[in-house]
Amino acid sequence: MLGFEIRDAIALLRLDDLYIDSFEIKDVKTLPGEHLSRAIGRIAGVGGKTKYTIENATKTRIVLADTHVHILGSFKNIKIAKDAIVRLIMGSPPGKVYTQMRAVAQRLKERF
Repeated sequence: MLGFEIRDAIALLRLDDLYIDSFEIKDVKTLPGEHLSRAIGRIAGVGGKTKYTIENATKTRIVLADTHVHILGSFKNIKIAKDAIVRLIMGSPPGKVYTQMRAVAQRLKERF
């Protein structure tokens, strides 16, 4: 379903507090040609590092499908992950996003 793994799709059916948010990169900012490819690369990161950092810090699952971004998780966590992805699309340095994700992960860890 939308590129998510089978176990994630089954979890979506079993748990009431899991949601999916989907959007296109052009919904955030209109980017021509190479700039669009660069934005997709910024979201993924080298070897998927940026994507995995956002996923682990926010406890979400992210699927990059061409120019579409799909996020699976709780409502609040989806918002945090989407904000991080939007900052990357808008041109924020990945290091700054990593720092914010570390702070978010620390707050979530303290909460539970």
